[in-house]
Amino acid sequence: MPAKLTHSDRKLLLVAGGVFVLLVAGSLIFSSGQDTRTEVPTTYSTASGGAKAAYLLLHETGYKVSRWEKPLSDLPNPSGQVLILADPENAPTVSDRQHLNKFVADGGHVIASGLLATYYLPKAASEIDFVNGMTWKKTSASAPSPITRAAPEILIAPESYWNPLFDAVELYQQDERTRVVRYLYGKGEIIWWASSTPLTNAGMKESANLDFFLACLGDGKPEIFWDEYIHGFIERQSSSITRSPVFWIFLQVGLVGAAVLATFSRRNGPIFPLVTPSRLSPLEFVQTLGGLYKHAGASSVAVDISYQRFRYWLTRRLGMANNATLADIRPAISERLKFSEEESLFATLAQCEMSRYNPALPAAEALRLVQALDDYAVKLKLFRIARKEKA
Repeated sequence: MPAKLTHSDRKLLLVAGGVFVLLVAGSLIFSSGQDTRTEVPTTYSTASGGAKAAYLLLHETGYKVSRWEKPLSDLPNPSGQVLILADPENAPTVSDRQHLNKFVADGGHVIASGLLATYYLPKAASEIDFVNGMTWKKTSASAPSPITRAAPEILIAPESYWNPLFDAVELYQQDERTRVVRYLYGKGEIIWWASSTPLTNAGMKESANLDFFLACLGDGKPEIFWDEYIHGFIERQSSSITRSPVFWIFLQVGLVGAAVLATFSRRNGPIFPLVTPSRLSPLEFVQTLGGLYKHAGASSVAVDISYQRFRYWLTRRLGMANNATLADIRPAISERLKFSEEESLFATLAQCEMSRYNPALPAAEALRLVQALDDYAVKLKLFRIARKEKA
């Protein structure tokens, strides 16, 4: 029969449920719109640092643009496609680098921005520029090209700069540091920006930033893959759930449920008394007792105990009084038990009768008498409990 909830149990459940509802409501209120207002340059964000405006603009102007929410290993064979890597959130794996390098070498076109983006690219490296990256700065063209011709000057937050150890065409510079480069790799081309400012919702409003972005895409309106996998948007439903607030809501529900079950079962489950461990095991007790007898030289005591036990069970078997003498016991054994080893039995009993009061009895003799009594008890079947085989 299930246990009934007490008043205190109901009160505990109501308080826990109220706290949980408040937590869920608070998380929904304070996190509402977080996915659409993030400052990450993702095409899902309408914040100033997002890139939804650029994505919609490309759609409206006739570009074939789509969000890429798969690993880089699933990229198709390039035939003039453009891949946009806008400020990746994490460093790439070895597999990501290999597949991206192959994509470019086979003819792909990559536009990458940010410090971590250079880790994806072949023959590329950049350094962080924290101080300059705090504000937007005008960056001027430093080399002639179709891109700099379309936008002689752009406005960008120079969060990093190109490492001059790697050769590339330096398109734009600011404070004598390269902010935009362009270089060939295999059959393809790579353009790197110091930050993704020109394609953000706020950055596109600035003079020449939109012209710069469109010029980087090239002529002919190529197919564009806007990588959202690097921002945590994954096409598989199970993976996207683990990155969403739903996962954390269910995790909190599970933790609260486990806490309630643990506290309820602890107070309402069966109660078992603690088992007090024995200070000595049976074998340790026997060894301790034997050592005590040996130390005291009490061999006769061991014989006396075994002898008294043997007489008790023998007289009980014969139906005689416990204080019967050996002279009375002997004819009863002959008449009632028909024991073939009668002579040796009474010789052993007589020796035990004399040795039980001998304080100088040797230990070897005492052991022999005790073993003999034990053997006779087995042969006469005096004990009710079957004797175990001797070790």
